[in-house]
Amino acid sequence: MRFDIISCQPDLLDSPFSHSILKRAQQKGLVEIHIHDLRKYAVNKHGQIDDYAFGGGAGMVMMIEPIDKLLSELKAERTYDAIIYMTPDGQTLNQRTVNQFSLLQNVIILCGHYKGVDERVRQHFVTHEISIGDYVLSGGELGAAVLADAIIRIIPGVLNDESSALTDSFQDGLLAPPVYTRPAEYKGMQVPEILLSGNNPKIEEWRFEQAVERTKQRRPDLLDD
Repeated sequence: MRFDIISCQPDLLDSPFSHSILKRAQQKGLVEIHIHDLRKYAVNKHGQIDDYAFGGGAGMVMMIEPIDKLLSELKAERTYDAIIYMTPDGQTLNQRTVNQFSLLQNVIILCGHYKGVDERVRQHFVTHEISIGDYVLSGGELGAAVLADAIIRIIPGVLNDESSALTDSFQDGLLAPPVYTRPAEYKGMQVPEILLSGNNPKIEEWRFEQAVERTKQRRPDLLDD
C-alpha cells in the first residue's frame, strides 16, 4: 500500500514513520510512505502557499494552486483510490473506516493547516474528509500519522501475530477485555483464575463477557450501534 502525504510542515512527520511497526512495515516492503513538501509548489519564490480569506476574518487559507499542482503531478504517475483531507469537521475516524481504507492500494493524505484549505480543493479534489476527534490541532500532520498508523497495522504481514489486530478494541464493536501477564500474583494482586486454567473455550467466554461489560460501562453507545 502506498501513502502520499502532502504537508507544509513535513518535518513533523519524520519521527512517526521512522520507528517501530511503521518502520518495519516499510522495511518489509508492505508499505510505501512518501511525504511531499507543499512549499516546493509555492506560487512565488518566497514559498507562499497561503493567503488571506476573501471576505476578511482572522487566519490564513491554504491556496488551491499549489495543491492542484502537486495533486496533478501525483495523479499523472498512478491512479489513487482516495484523496483524504484531514480536518476537524470531517467524518470522525473509527475502526470500520480504517478497515475499509486498509483495502486500498494508493492513498493521498492532505494535511490542513492555518484556517484550512480553499473550499474548492474540498469540492473538486478530495474524496474523503477525516477527523480524529472533536478538537483542533495546529495542523493535520499528527492526524495523518494517526490515520496511517491505524491503517498500516492491520495490513496482512505487518504485525508478527496477525490475530492481534483482529482482537483489538472496536474490531467486533466492543472494547477489548482486560489483559494480564506474569507474574500471576503481585503484592497480593491476583490474575483471574480462569486465565490460568488452560481451558480455552472458557477463557474465550470469559473474555467476551468482560468485553461486553467493559463496553457497557465505558462506551454504551457502541452497543446501541
